[in-house]
Amino acid sequence: MSIVGKLVGAIVGLFLFHNPIGLLIGAMFGHMYDNAVSRRKSPSMGQGFIEPLFAFAGALAKSDGRVSQPEIAAAEALMSRLRLDTEQRRVAITRFTVGKQDNFEADSAIVGLRAWCSGRRDLAFIVLDLLLDLVYAEGALAQAKLTLVRRLCASLGVGEHELAALSAMKGYASAASGSRGYGQRPPPSARPSDVDPYAVLGIERGANDSDVKRAYRKLMSQHHPDKLGSDVPDEIKRRAESRAREINAAYEHIKSERGQK
Repeated sequence: MSIVGKLVGAIVGLFLFHNPIGLLIGAMFGHMYDNAVSRRKSPSMGQGFIEPLFAFAGALAKSDGRVSQPEIAAAEALMSRLRLDTEQRRVAITRFTVGKQDNFEADSAIVGLRAWCSGRRDLAFIVLDLLLDLVYAEGALAQAKLTLVRRLCASLGVGEHELAALSAMKGYASAASGSRGYGQRPPPSARPSDVDPYAVLGIERGANDSDVKRAYRKLMSQHHPDKLGSDVPDEIKRRAESRAREINAAYEHIKSERGQK
């Protein structure tokens, strides 16, 4: 654990108060700073992440009754995008197989993902982002899948409208389903401009300009790629950068539509 904050805090406290009590107060604040910094470090992408992620993926695939070939393909694509090595891939396959068993308790995987996120909302959005391709692998979202995803969101502190906005960013929510609804995946020819910008920001079309700006700033603070460390997989970095671009594009589209600069 870093002690830089403690040392600096102690020196500053001694300089300000000129007594041992000031030194202790400064060291205490420095300790709080060190703890905050340590919590912001990039989490490990090892088994503590892979095991619950793919176990939950297996449970998702099985939740509507059967595991289809598109769902298996989506899980395999996720392994490839995360660039898992041979051992990690073996673990992922094993946990996916376990997760799709009838007696598997999805709550155990949810607890594992919550522990990995450590209360960080940016990491919660990464987890959901990675799983959405599998959620919509068969097109329309089955109610059983939605129920399971909602349980995960509740555990990670992600609201219904935030899940809808994230789905919209990836092209999984149509304007017809409403900014808080969930639709089928659009055809492959769909362009970013076809996605409802209000759905991306998670707001209604009747929102005033202040609400639009507030929603934009909130989303950028949650999804900004600079929040991630330098040692996360390229796929996760790419997705974070893509989300940031989509949020910016949606905001610029709305401003242009409203005649704002």
